[in-house]
Amino acid sequence: MKRIGWAMLLVACCIGVFLALPSNYYLRRALTHFLPKIDQYPIFENRIVKAGDPSPWQQAKAYNTCSIPDKYLPVFNNLGTVAYVVIQDSTLLFEQYWEDYSPESHSNSFSMAKSIVSLAVGCAIDDGMIRDVDQPVSDFFPEFGGYNGKPLTIRHLLTMSAGVDFQEAYSSPLSPTTQLYYGDDLRKIAFGMKEIAEPGINFIYQSGVTQLLAFLVEKATGENISSYVSRKLWTPLQAEENALWSLDKKEGMEKGYCCFNSNARDFARFGQLILNNGYWNGKQLISESYLKEATTPDTTLLFTEYNETNHCYGFQFWHLNYKGMDIPYMRGILGQYVFIIPDKNAVVVRLGHKRSKTRTSQHYPDDIDTWLAAALDIMEQSKQHNNCK
Repeated sequence: MKRIGWAMLLVACCIGVFLALPSNYYLRRALTHFLPKIDQYPIFENRIVKAGDPSPWQQAKAYNTCSIPDKYLPVFNNLGTVAYVVIQDSTLLFEQYWEDYSPESHSNSFSMAKSIVSLAVGCAIDDGMIRDVDQPVSDFFPEFGGYNGKPLTIRHLLTMSAGVDFQEAYSSPLSPTTQLYYGDDLRKIAFGMKEIAEPGINFIYQSGVTQLLAFLVEKATGENISSYVSRKLWTPLQAEENALWSLDKKEGMEKGYCCFNSNARDFARFGQLILNNGYWNGKQLISESYLKEATTPDTTLLFTEYNETNHCYGFQFWHLNYKGMDIPYMRGILGQYVFIIPDKNAVVVRLGHKRSKTRTSQHYPDDIDTWLAAALDIMEQSKQHNNCK
């Protein structure tokens, strides 16, 4: 028994020494905080994305005259919804909050931030700081020279077809995804990726690729991505609240693949911008041609996970078809969504703690059907106030 006790003590000491190594900073944090949560931004350093010209949404005449139909509430509640907002005809039609969340509460975007990085790329192209989406990445970072003579381009990064060795995994504390989230050296991980396959062939979802895009935006524009997004998007979109973009360390780099912290009303502005084809208050913030390509699936790619043509991913934006309507959308791992519904001139935002683990035939989480169906019901009911139930 004494030998067993000493052996256990020795193992514990070895583990302690291993975790104490500076290179395992991310692992100590992962074991402390476990899986990511929507309200974790205070554990990170954050950079302010300034809202320099705030203006509230105009309320629709039927604002909050309807409620979420009872048949949808079990999914809303079981998946821990904290915010649900419906914008129609550029006005705030409906909003509801749960727990202690409010219109001003910050919640993590998770991978919806990927879409924001894509919008920043579009702005940088409009500004002439990036030539176009087919510009080689090596123009900015020579270490990414391509594979077997085929250059790696910005398009390949945008469409998640880079052919690099990043392994996306959320449950393992040793995965590069965990290192990105809890670590303090995003550059080491992003620039540590190796080109192992021809780019532009396979759609493989990789957060490290978006992080490299964020570094590229920083390099191209000469300013941190928080400042650039504030100047080109957040302030012109008249966001009501400053956002917080989590960093890897103090004065460090934004976690571009995730971790843009804001509220449902202001997240909706990104959707409205797409609905407006890049216009806001009469000003073109981003080119219509870029947005059209960004929100259209690249069907030249193979969706490797399912061994079929890619019909669901463009330039860091997802896409689905619901009841005959083509809907581009932003998506985060814990059920963060911004849906753009052109057929209804509407934007729908859902924020929460969880999403469904079940997928539809289009390979999207099936909780999405609930958020869209509820929004369509609310929009229909709002036409007849007396029929709201």
